Amino acid sequence: MSLGNIRSKAPTVADVAREAQVSKAQAARALGGYGSVSEDVLARVMAAAQKLAYRPNELARSMNTGRSNTLGVIVGDIENPHFGLALRGIADVARQAGYHVLLGNSDETAADEQDAVRVMLEKQVDGIIIAPCSSLPADSAHLAQILADGRALKLFDRGVPGLAVETIMVDFTASARQATLALLDAGHRRIAYLTSMTLDKPFVSSSELGLTPVAQRVAGMEQAFAEREVAFVPGLIKTRASSDAAIAAIIDDLFHHAVPPSALIASDSLIAMSVLRELGNRGLKVPQDLSFVMFDNFPWTEIVSPPLSVIAQPVYEMGREAARRIICDLRGEEAGVMPNFDAAFIPRRSIGQI
Repeated sequence: MSLGNIRSKAPTVADVAREAQVSKAQAARALGGYGSVSEDVLARVMAAAQKLAYRPNELARSMNTGRSNTLGVIVGDIENPHFGLALRGIADVARQAGYHVLLGNSDETAADEQDAVRVMLEKQVDGIIIAPCSSLPADSAHLAQILADGRALKLFDRGVPGLAVETIMVDFTASARQATLALLDAGHRRIAYLTSMTLDKPFVSSSELGLTPVAQRVAGMEQAFAEREVAFVPGLIKTRASSDAAIAAIIDDLFHHAVPPSALIASDSLIAMSVLRELGNRGLKVPQDLSFVMFDNFPWTEIVSPPLSVIAQPVYEMGREAARRIICDLRGEEAGVMPNFDAAFIPRRSIGQI
C-alpha cells in the first residue's frame, strides 16, 4: 500500500460547510472571523470544524483580513543570551495577545538584515521588532520600507536618527561611568573595552558611534576618565570582537603592548566568556593579573570564581515592553509613556587594587 493511500486528506472549508449544512461562503466567514454570520451558523460551523479537526489556512486568512497575527523579530545574534532573554519577553506578551513570533537573525550584517526584513514582509507579518545592525540613516532604507508597507515597527537596543520610530533601549552612560570610576579608583589607568561592533576606521570618539549601546558605554568611560583627570586611550577600544579567534587576536595584541591593560570590560556575555577562556589559556587570573567587568548579568556571573562585576539591564522587561507597544499600535490603542529602563553597576570581586 502506498504512503499516499494511508494518509487522510486534511479537511477543507468545503468539508466543514458540508458537515454544518451551510454554504461555503458562510463557513469561510465564520472560520475566518470576518464578515457577518448568525449565531446559529457560527455555532454549527465551529462544531463541524471541531468534529473534523479542521485547521485554518493562516495564509488565506491573512489575505482576507489583512492581518496574520504574526510579529517578526530580527536580532543580531540568536546565540547571544541577551537577545534570547529579550525574545522570551517578546514571546510571552505576544502569546498572551494571540500573536505568533517569526524570528530572523541578521548576524550583525546589513545584507542579512535587509534579507530578513524582505522575508518578514513577504510572510505578511503585522509588525517587526528589530535590533538594527547600523544606526546610520543611510543604512535604514529597508526599515523605512517596513513603514511604507503599512507594517508596525519598533527598534530594540539601537536607534536610528531621523527614523520616526520608538526605540526600546537602556541608556548605559551612567552605569558605564560608575563601572569605570570603580576601576580608576582601584588604580587602573589602562582599561580596554571589547565590542563586536564593526567600524570602518580606527576608533576615535564615542560621538562617531551613533545611537548605539556601545556609544553610550564608551561615553560613560570617557566621562569617568575626564572626571578623574586621567588620559583616555582610544586605542584600547577594541572592535570586531565577534569570534573566539578575533578575541584571541585582540588579547594577543593587547598583551604584547609595552604597557598592557590592567583591566578589561566585555561588551556582552559571549565576549566575556571568550575573554575569560583566553585569559585562562594564558595563565592569567582575575583579579590578580587583570580586573574584569562585563555587561549583562546572568546567573553564572555570580557562581564563577571570583564572582564577576557586571552592568545589569532589564532585558526581559524591555522585550515585554517592545511587544506590548507594537501590539498597541496594531490595535489602535494608546501604549502610554515609554518607561525608563535603567542599567545598574553591580560590583563583585573581579576588580583588584593596583
